Amino acid sequence: MNSKVKRPLALVLLLITGISGLYAAEGVAIDTGATAWMLTSVALVLLMIPGLAMFYGGLVRSKNVLGTIMHSFVAMGIITVLWVIVGYSMCFGSNVLGGWFGWNPDYFFLKGIDTKVMDAGIPEYVFSMFQGKFAIITPALIAGAFAERVSFKAYCIFIALWSLLVYNPLCHWVWASDGFLFKLGAKGAIDFAGGTVVHISAGVSGLIAALYLGARRGYPYQVIRPNNLVITMLGAGLLWVGWFGFNAGSSIASGLSTAQALTATQVAAASGALAWMLIESFHQGKATALGFASGILAGLVAVTPAAGVVQPYGAMALGIIASMVCYTAIMVKNKLGYDDSLDAFGIHGVGGITGALLLVFFIRPSWMSEAAAAAGGSWTVLNQLGIQALAVGIAIGYAAVMTFVLIFAINKFTKFKSSEHDEMAGLDRAYHGERGYGMLNPS
Repeated sequence: MNSKVKRPLALVLLLITGISGLYAAEGVAIDTGATAWMLTSVALVLLMIPGLAMFYGGLVRSKNVLGTIMHSFVAMGIITVLWVIVGYSMCFGSNVLGGWFGWNPDYFFLKGIDTKVMDAGIPEYVFSMFQGKFAIITPALIAGAFAERVSFKAYCIFIALWSLLVYNPLCHWVWASDGFLFKLGAKGAIDFAGGTVVHISAGVSGLIAALYLGARRGYPYQVIRPNNLVITMLGAGLLWVGWFGFNAGSSIASGLSTAQALTATQVAAASGALAWMLIESFHQGKATALGFASGILAGLVAVTPAAGVVQPYGAMALGIIASMVCYTAIMVKNKLGYDDSLDAFGIHGVGGITGALLLVFFIRPSWMSEAAAAAGGSWTVLNQLGIQALAVGIAIGYAAVMTFVLIFAINKFTKFKSSEHDEMAGLDRAYHGERGYGMLNPS
């Protein structure tokens, strides 16, 4: 064939191939901008898990640093495998068993979405992997409540069962299109990025586990100091960065809603950190690094359910209020004497409840107008507050009951709490045969 003919023909074929590659089997166009942002968000949310490992790992004693870090890392292995096999289907499939969870045979092993592009213009693989990172970090958050005193084998069994029986149903109720909380009222229970599904469920489950297992040996009479606050601060920084994917990525787009959520996230984190620092300065006379990091998390947790519906002033208010409420919750914990080791409930549970309820007072006018139109003009802040309170109550009750049942059942087969010998030796040596800091003696 003449070279003058070959070149135009090759160009035409290249264009046809390239254009056809932008469409799914169903003919939905791929939005490359949204896909690129969602791929970035997947990586950012995964980054939060090593960030959480560092945050928690720095707060425990040196003999438990690797064991605590492993609680986060092992979740990346266990939950990813479960997510691919059945988790995605249970969360986003069609209702089964009266809507307790979902099921879609195409989602089993993700075998039916190989060429599927969603209406949002992103490959469904990307959406599945994004949601899978939420499923990973949620049980990892719980580990902070019983750090330094849990059997590694029992923990692995627990997070596997908890993911299947607690996280997946809650995710389906709140985020699946036929979930009953998703369909409640004009626009459903507001949980933009996981205040209810992630933080309330993890915080409440952590509290139940901490109460069931009892305190660490020597607590509260023995002083238990963090082994490395530098690691904790670096972990907090990674969490802050990763949270942009967590919240802004939940827009499942790359546009105005993404920018709104990202801005709310930054404002809430900053205001929460400053508020905690000021509260601590007035109450204790010093502004601690750990307090600043705790304020970051309080603000981020509180804005998580609200990031898509509040303006910057609302995000700032939520960050400040969350720090006040979470700080008080930790003071109350110290008075009551229960051992929520790393304040999983005090930050994530209390912060999540605060954000999920109070967001209704800061909803942007455009969202209100849409809700009123969807409700035929009958939507009110108080109506939405009732919906939010119902969703929060259901999440608290379900997570609490199921966590108790799971720990009780697991404890019948293998001891959930470490033996006295293992706890005194430390998780690192007892369960992993290693030490986090070389030849340093554990303390």
